[in-house]
Order: sequence, then structure tokens, then C-alpha cells
Amino acid sequence: MKKRSMAALTAILVVVPLVAAAPGQRVQAAEPGPGDSARSAGSTLVRGVDLDTVTIPELQERMDRGSLSSLGLTLAYLRRIKAVDPKINAVLRTSPTALGQAVASDLRHRLGRSRGPLDGIPVLLKDNVNTRDMPTTAGSLALAGRPPASDADLVKKLRAAGAVILGKANLSEWANFRAAKPTSGWSAVGGQTNNPYVLDRNPCGSSSGSAAALAASLAQVAIGTETDGSIVCPAGMNGVVGLKPSLGVVSQSGVVPISAAQDTAGPMARNVTDTALTLAVLSGRDTVREGDAPSLTDVAGRGGTLRGKRIGLWRLPSLGAEVDALMTRTAERLVAAGAEVVEVSLPYQERLAELEFPALLSEFHRDIDAYLATREGPRDLAELIEFNRTHPQERSCFAGQELFEQALAAPPTTNPEYRAMRAELTDLSRRSIDEVMTEHGLDAIASPANPPAWTTDCARGDNDVIPSSTPAAVAGYPSLSVPAGFVGELPVGLLLMAGDRQDAELLSLGGAVEQRLNAWRAPGYLPTTPSGTSH
Repeated sequence: MKKRSMAALTAILVVVPLVAAAPGQRVQAAEPGPGDSARSAGSTLVRGVDLDTVTIPELQERMDRGSLSSLGLTLAYLRRIKAVDPKINAVLRTSPTALGQAVASDLRHRLGRSRGPLDGIPVLLKDNVNTRDMPTTAGSLALAGRPPASDADLVKKLRAAGAVILGKANLSEWANFRAAKPTSGWSAVGGQTNNPYVLDRNPCGSSSGSAAALAASLAQVAIGTETDGSIVCPAGMNGVVGLKPSLGVVSQSGVVPISAAQDTAGPMARNVTDTALTLAVLSGRDTVREGDAPSLTDVAGRGGTLRGKRIGLWRLPSLGAEVDALMTRTAERLVAAGAEVVEVSLPYQERLAELEFPALLSEFHRDIDAYLATREGPRDLAELIEFNRTHPQERSCFAGQELFEQALAAPPTTNPEYRAMRAELTDLSRRSIDEVMTEHGLDAIASPANPPAWTTDCARGDNDVIPSSTPAAVAGYPSLSVPAGFVGELPVGLLLMAGDRQDAELLSLGGAVEQRLNAWRAPGYLPTTPSGTSH
């Protein structure tokens, strides 16, 4: 054991300086050395494994056999980041300890002490998740100084599971809760993240870098966060899988907040299997609820079935005729696989739209003040507003901070009118899902996760009105985006939602949908759409 430990230490000392980037830097990966594969750094192949399609169980099987190492896998992802990320600008920085983490995992595998499915698996974190050894900025220069004092709870769980924390992903600054007309995927710290399928198109937000990096195979797994749509829309628009868990399944501690009433981190991956395995680690347990709920590892290990499942289709024709036609084709394929699909309409949506934003303003003021008090820099929302006024780089894409200013003036969360508003929101959002599922005997409700990606334009801002994420987001219920197909060259996701704590059931159904639709394809990094059309 001593000899193996010494060999591991030697490997760390020799290899880490070659590829590690200092915190705050873009990665500078090592060039292939003697004995390395002659494949280009941009290849998705590593020791016969295709990073585009491989799953975590397949990687673990190879690591257990000794035909693949976490060090080799981590190096492959670092090299892809160096080769590919300049096109999409999704990765803010890589961890200076990533290779050391990988070597430690390899030692555990050799000693038969693997910590589970995520041991040795490279994971990217959205840069609003606290890490003690890297800056956590939420995309803002106001937080670009000293890192937080400790890891977020979810990062502690990932480290305990042996995951390799590969680095931090760009995001929409302050999770798209600063300006009235923001541009998703842009932050003052990271600049603009591009959609890997068509580079002049937007990646949606706010988990923009997490989704774009996965589409480009720059990590095996990524962590996103959502208040309303910020996991499932980027997942759909970048052709990957994203789960917004039930509220409370994943700890909010150490994550830059918008609202404790709706915020949650969640797993993102290129397949449902990896998403389920990552949720098991993030939640700290293998089942989301007690009783007869399926385990997450069982969900990951065997595909679910569509036979006998009843799915409600919420069409949302406002997302365009091409998306609606894709939903029709999707429904036909699900029916052919044995599912029953019934068309539904969710009630109370206009009232939810009226109430959600005012409630979030009050909650953001309360929750961001509490978070800023733990960090160096602006100590509260008022100081943050002043920081933006005095730092021109914060206004280099869009100048507004109207949401900050409205939140500063919003009623406190002790106000009876606010409390009534949040109570009505919770009631109506849950009823909007529960009543429809009960009336039609549904296993899930499906809708489009996103329109085709719009062109990125700082002057115009986002062109997004996407109502599908709101019911589950406000209710605190789980929602899952899986690839449904394409409109031209642009991916569209199918959003599945279900009742509270039905995360495992939803993932099982999502796995069956994923297998049936088989809609994923690698991005082409086109500079623009061939027709030059915009949405």
C-alpha cells in the first residue's frame, strides 16, 4: 500500500503542473506527451471510449477493469476544453486540483475502495455554487475576489462520493435576475456563452455554460441551478438532459440565491442514466421519498417502459408551428411504444404569471442580503446596485439592473400581502399539476421545454417567453428535459413534470422516453444557420 501511495503522489507531482490552471484562469491543458494517443485534443475518443455517448456505469466498469483511469479521463476532458471551449466559451476555469483528485480516485479503484458510481467522474459546477478552492462569482465582478470560506453542501457530497470537481461553468449573470431584458449566457466575468449547435444562437439560461459544456462533451456531468426554467431550458436548447429536482431534495446551502421558495440545484448530463446517478449523490440518498419509490440507482441501471403509461401533452402552440409539429411527431412515437397520450391544458397559468415575479422580488432581497453577508465585497443589495453603477464592465452587454432596483423597493417577506401572494402561488401551481394528473390518470405531463434558440443580441436581449417550466418550478415539483428532436439545426427538449417527490419515477419515465426518441446528436458548431433565419 505504501508503494502504491508513493506512486500516486509522484504522479500528482509530475502531472498536475502540466494542465492545472490557477483559479480564475481559462484552462491551459497539456499537449499529448510520449506514449499518449495520437488523436487530436478535440477528439471525443479516449482509449476506445466515445465521450459523446458513454455513460457513468460504462466508465466505472472500465476503471474497475483497469482499462481506463480517472486521470486519463480527466486529462481527456481538459484537452477537449482547451481545444473546443474557445468556440463556445462555456468553462470559466478549471480546478487546480482536478488531476490530484483523479489520481486519488485511481488509487481507491486499485485498492478496491471505490466510493460509488461518481468516483473519478469529472463534474463541472455552475459558478453560483460555492467552492472553497475556486472563485464563485455568479458571473459578477462583485464576487470575483477571494473564494467562499467553504464548499456548498452539494459540493461536499460530490467530493465525498469521489467525483472530480473539474471546474466552473459560465452562467447568465446573477442567474438572469438583474436586468429586465438580459442576454442569457452572458456575464461580466465570463463573457458570452454560445450554443454549440449554431454559434450565433443563444444557449438559454441561466445554466448556460453547464448545458453548452455538456453538449460539447467537456465534462461527464454538470450541475445547474433553477428558480424557473434555468436548468430545463438550457438543457433543451443544447440537446442534453436536465433535472430540476423537487424542492428540498438538494440542499440550497452555499448556492447564490434568488428565492428559497423555488431555488434548487440539479444534475445535467448527456443521458438520463448519469442524471439519476448524480441526483443520488446530490440528494445524499438513493430514494427521493420513502415507501415504494424506485431507487435512483435502479432507475439508472435499467430502462423504464412506456407501455401502459399515460402522458398528458400540454402543447403550448405559442412556441411556434415547428415546435408544435415536433410535439405531434413525439406523441406519435410515444404512442407507438405503448403509451397513451392525451391532450391537456393546465389551469391557473395567467394568475401564476401575475404573482410569481412580485413574490420573487421580495424573496431575492431577503435571500441575497443573507448570502452577501457571508462573502467579501458588497454586503447587501444596495451596495451591489452601487457596485454595478461604478463598474462599466458590468454594463458592457446590457446596462440595466431594473430587477435589483425593484427588489430593493419590494415589500419585505414579513408583509402580509407578500405572504398571501406566496401562499396563493404555492396552492395554484400545485393544483395546476395535481388536478390535471388526477383528472386524466396521468403518470406525467409533457410539453416543449424550449423554442428553437434565438440569435444572441445584447442590444435586444433574450427573445424568450417559455411558460412550460413555471408550474413545476413554482410548485416545487420535479421537471425533466430530455432531447425531443430538432427544428433545423436547433435542438428542442421535451419537458416532463410530475408530482412532489416523484423524481425517481420521472427519471424512469424519462429514460424510456429518451430511448424511444433517440434524438441526441453531436453539435456541429455552425457559425450560423444555413438559411440565416432567426427565431
